[in-house]
Amino acid sequence: MRPRGRCVAGARGLIHGLPDTMKIGITCYPTYGGSGAVATELGLGLAARGHEVHFISYAQPFRLSGFHERVYFHEVELERYPLFETSHYTLALAAAIHDTAASEGLDIVHVHYAIPHATSAWIAGEMLDDAPPLVTTLHGTDVTLVGLHPSFKAITRFSILRSQRITAVSRFLKEVTVRDFEIPGERIEVIPNFVDTGLFRPREEVAHRRIFAPAGEKILMHVSNFRPVKRVPELIAVFAGIRKRVAARLVLVGDGPDRPRAAARARELGVHGDVVFLGKHASVEELLPCADLFLMPSDSESFGLAALEALSCGVPVVGYRAGGLPEVVTHGENGLLVPVGAVEE
Repeated sequence: MRPRGRCVAGARGLIHGLPDTMKIGITCYPTYGGSGAVATELGLGLAARGHEVHFISYAQPFRLSGFHERVYFHEVELERYPLFETSHYTLALAAAIHDTAASEGLDIVHVHYAIPHATSAWIAGEMLDDAPPLVTTLHGTDVTLVGLHPSFKAITRFSILRSQRITAVSRFLKEVTVRDFEIPGERIEVIPNFVDTGLFRPREEVAHRRIFAPAGEKILMHVSNFRPVKRVPELIAVFAGIRKRVAARLVLVGDGPDRPRAAARARELGVHGDVVFLGKHASVEELLPCADLFLMPSDSESFGLAALEALSCGVPVVGYRAGGLPEVVTHGENGLLVPVGAVEE
């Protein structure tokens, strides 16, 4: 399932002259988040089509479990040395990409989230006599937040431009990248995120619903990594307003730095008894069909993969009319979009 818009089929549509069956290196952040989820699902899909896929990261991606034919994982080893105050992941990743490309004969390297993956891949390419083409997929905060920091902006722009192909997950993200990094628009191809509709689907029998709403309350759900940009404490205030009018419970899936603030806000507003902090959950597709409504209060969502997953499960989405979310949610059809900060709406 993709939002409306043109689809681009595979790497061969981006880089000509590649073999029909490829050895593909994929680098992503393995932790809870949209970019790692999409990268993993893409890799598994490519492997199912006969390609050989090599994931390269500091930990196994959270959606990569069990055995999959033609799928390999290469762990980036970090050396701890007293002279270094921080771990040199960029360099260690570059070495791992180089070693994997050299030993496995990779035909293409696809990095998800520009910083530092595009930089590491470029360094690896410089070390190789015959470097494979590099595709960089921009996912969001790599260019809207982290990459904009003065310490990183120049190297982020440099590394993106060294990619043979650049993709962005939404038109919004492409426009931001063109504006803030002065990257020519014709260099960036918009390829929306996707979900497996065989996995994320409505379910007739939803056993978890009785657990979350034993008295038949409406279930509101939110899934994220609880970073400040997700505005989870604000979501608690939204729920408190709803709770005054409707018997409802809020199920929060995920974890992150704003969880303590969200819990404190729930106690402050007197709704903590109706808020379930479920923590990280590997099988979100089992939880989403329980929901009556999915809430996404972020004002800087570059795409909104969680929203697409909810829609695929038949759950309407309510969020802010900002970022890339309007490319996923059609107001009045599969959800509602309200102005940023309009908590009462």
